[in-house]
Amino acid sequence: MSLQALWLLAEGQPGQWLNGLALFFAMMGAWLLLATRMREQRAWARLLAGSELNELATEAYGFDAPTLRLNRFFYRFGYACLVTALLLSWLSTLL
Repeated sequence: MSLQALWLLAEGQPGQWLNGLALFFAMMGAWLLLATRMREQRAWARLLAGSELNELATEAYGFDAPTLRLNRFFYRFGYACLVTALLLSWLSTLL
């Protein structure tokens, strides 16, 4: 398929293409949130299995500061992807 034919296909239905992009962002954000949550749960399970929870009770969540910052970044980025998906989906209805 030539590039011109592909461009004409995209021009014909811009709402569907934009909605497809919104679906991509929604799936990416949801996957990132799910993967971050699963990683936190595995870390908690590792702490509980090793009986290290009592020793680390003074620290927040039993994680070090860089891990907490990374998790916060992933959560923020995941939610930003979901908001972007919502906005793109809303814009696709206006076309």
